[in-house]
Amino acid sequence: MRSITIGESTFSCQPDETVLETLLRENVQIPNGCRQGLCQACMMRSLDTPPPVSAQAGLKDTLQKQNYFLSCICRPEQDMTVALPNQQGASIEAVVIEKQLLTPDIVHLVLEYQSQFNFFAGQFVNLKRPDGLTRSYSIANIPQHENILEFHIRHLPNGQFSSWVHDELELGASVAISEAQGSCHYLPGRAEQPLLLIGTGSGLAPLYGIISDALAQDHSGPIHLYHGSRDLNGLYFIDEMRELAAEFENFHYTPCVSGEGIESDHVRGRAHEIALSSAESLSGWRVFLCGHPEMVSHTKKMAFMKGASISDIYTDAFHVIQDKK
Repeated sequence: MRSITIGESTFSCQPDETVLETLLRENVQIPNGCRQGLCQACMMRSLDTPPPVSAQAGLKDTLQKQNYFLSCICRPEQDMTVALPNQQGASIEAVVIEKQLLTPDIVHLVLEYQSQFNFFAGQFVNLKRPDGLTRSYSIANIPQHENILEFHIRHLPNGQFSSWVHDELELGASVAISEAQGSCHYLPGRAEQPLLLIGTGSGLAPLYGIISDALAQDHSGPIHLYHGSRDLNGLYFIDEMRELAAEFENFHYTPCVSGEGIESDHVRGRAHEIALSSAESLSGWRVFLCGHPEMVSHTKKMAFMKGASISDIYTDAFHVIQDKK
């Protein structure tokens, strides 16, 4: 008989039971729907040991790598410690070591941490200031020996957290960081697969991390990045992107401006429209979409209609929390 631990409680799992059945029997409230491994409403995460492979059927490869599984079809092969996706582990403290403007309203924030911290470039974390106010931001760098995390934080009108970062946060100050979350990141194993990355505004942050990770792991397939903004001031890391394109022949960078004021080496139009019109078919491609929620939602549908598999489309929509004055 296997045991299932969730939080501070441990329960015995009968030989014919799934993890979901065990927890529901013990009155632990777990979201669920079809109970056949189709709707994925009952997805959980194993915190200690890899779950049975059969319990990960249909999940994205990035979620499988993080030990997520479907509790309704998981019959434990050993004792398991599990958690719901929104149950975070303990936060760690990090110190601000660099802060500089990338555009008039996007700041490059670099934090240094000392505790053990595991992440993939492109995942997001929750940053918490001393009074408890918390916001989510995507990681723009790959894991390094220097123990740093980089973020591109856009200043939002009336945004309490972003205003604090831009106007008040000083070098040497401490910020609490949650564990890394999200499935929008690179995984090795399909080095020849074409990659399409589309981002708007500070949506470049996770995409830059994903690109850096792919190139560091010798991804050999073509990598196409389309970064869009309404005007030139919204584009950044232009020189860095061009340097990467010069160094890696499989990396291609297209800066896009949808409004007025465009330079000769930029493309006029919306990034997602230009990207999708440049490919006849996305069958066999891996697609990453980051930035404005409407762009992400629309482009996900269009990429699927162009042949991309749903399991190969990774998204990070930047939903804005409207703070009150």
